[in-house]
Amino acid sequence: MVSTSNNSGDMVIDARNVGVSFKVLGGVVEAVRDVSFQLHKGQTIALVGESGSGKSVTARAIMRLLSKRAFVSDKTEIIYDGKNMARLPQAEMRHLRGNRLTMIFQEPMSSLNPVYTVGAQIVEVLRIHQKISKAAAWAKAISLLTEVQIPDPEARVRQYPHQLSGGQRQRVMIAMALANNPDVLIADEPTTALDVTVQAEILGLIKALKEKTGMAVILITHDLTVVKQFADHVYVMQHGVVREEGPTAQIFGNPQHPYTKRLLSAEPKGRADPAEVRPETVLAGENIRVTYTLRRGGAFRGTYHALQAVDGLSLELKRGETLGLVGESGSGKTTFGQALLRLNKLTSGEVSFLGQRIEKFDRGQMKPLRSRMQVVFQDPFASLNPRMSVRQLIEEGLTVNNIGKSGADRIERVKQALRDAGLPDTILSRFPHEFSGGQRQRLAIARAIALEPEFILLDEPTSALDLSVQAQIIELLRQLQRDKGLSYLFISHDLKVVRALCHRVIVMQNGKIVEEGSVQDVLDNPATDYTKRLVRAAFEIAT
Repeated sequence: MVSTSNNSGDMVIDARNVGVSFKVLGGVVEAVRDVSFQLHKGQTIALVGESGSGKSVTARAIMRLLSKRAFVSDKTEIIYDGKNMARLPQAEMRHLRGNRLTMIFQEPMSSLNPVYTVGAQIVEVLRIHQKISKAAAWAKAISLLTEVQIPDPEARVRQYPHQLSGGQRQRVMIAMALANNPDVLIADEPTTALDVTVQAEILGLIKALKEKTGMAVILITHDLTVVKQFADHVYVMQHGVVREEGPTAQIFGNPQHPYTKRLLSAEPKGRADPAEVRPETVLAGENIRVTYTLRRGGAFRGTYHALQAVDGLSLELKRGETLGLVGESGSGKTTFGQALLRLNKLTSGEVSFLGQRIEKFDRGQMKPLRSRMQVVFQDPFASLNPRMSVRQLIEEGLTVNNIGKSGADRIERVKQALRDAGLPDTILSRFPHEFSGGQRQRLAIARAIALEPEFILLDEPTSALDLSVQAQIIELLRQLQRDKGLSYLFISHDLKVVRALCHRVIVMQNGKIVEEGSVQDVLDNPATDYTKRLVRAAFEIAT
């Protein structure tokens, strides 16, 4: 359970009236207004709220990492060690950043320099703030990687960021943040894109290191399960303002503000609608294998070996059914799903779509089927062309597949798809960057359903979204399934979402199926140790 006595330590940061505005085309946006909080030694406070609530801007204001367009209010006071950091010269702030105050960002691949080894980047942090030799810094880097539980740290220290998994990269970021024994660690969505098991490990690691060193932690997240388990005090933010604050047990047990109540009730709950499953098989795969040939070693003495990404898997999806594919990163979920849609090359196996064998079809033969099988990807911003308007994005598929009797008919179909996806039909001339993450995901769904498909592959469509937006997307998908009889193959590592949306589930590990059955059977009574570990990590994050 969360300790409520941690705030008895010395105050580390006393923030008063934090205000941040941004100059934008046509005026000024107040991103944060009069936010105040206190942080004590050994305490974890959480800033929670939906995207755009001002959580990350508040954190960046503390670190003085705001863009040049940002202006901090004259009333802002962020007192650390007797000084107001909001007014400190940049030279003094540079001495504090990475030394006394450190920050872990949401996406480690964006924060780590891809052209330097992880060891070289840790060494740089150490030598900037400590007068130690290069050899001593490298020894310390290996020690830090050991402390954050990276296997084989002597070898990993010489590797580049792209050679590590997402969880390992996040551990490297933690090692860099802790290199100089900071007083304060700011963790900005440190586990959003990680598997549930890795998430539990990372959070447990931060908690253990906090207890060992006595540092204070500011946790920024939209995952309320994480907040409940790890935070001592919670600040709920909306539209740049703190709506409610108090001890974690009080906020979760007796929320006062309507926004807090809505946030707490937004977590994916309940079960999927009873499936109106019809006997017709929409998609079937039998004994699917996908093998990649990988190269090891240098340019002249390299060796090749085979990686079995998908190892003899089979599935059957009925009309009107949602089948979940779950497992950790690298388990082969996405590779398997894309192989069934012929988006990557099968090594062997049979694939049938609506009774037609398609595993040997070339690109031309697949084209007539593409409108009937669609994909919604994890990151809508990466899958939507930023130079195309909403109308162009959705109409493109209709034009390519010769759907619609005329231009006017196609525009009406575009508008209908937007309405079906819960968006207004007046946004045809707007571009992807003008929408929030949840709205962009709705655009991606609108683009898919405009073609009137019979099957949609949903690849982690809710993993980067706020809980309230997740709930909206889940309800949208349920409604579309009810109205249109769609079949979904839902790939996810979030078992709460799987429980809320799927009828059956397949659990994958290392390219193999380790367990499958109804969602209720598999998640309530897992049969294998691996599934038990996934369920435990998803629903009972380490106490």
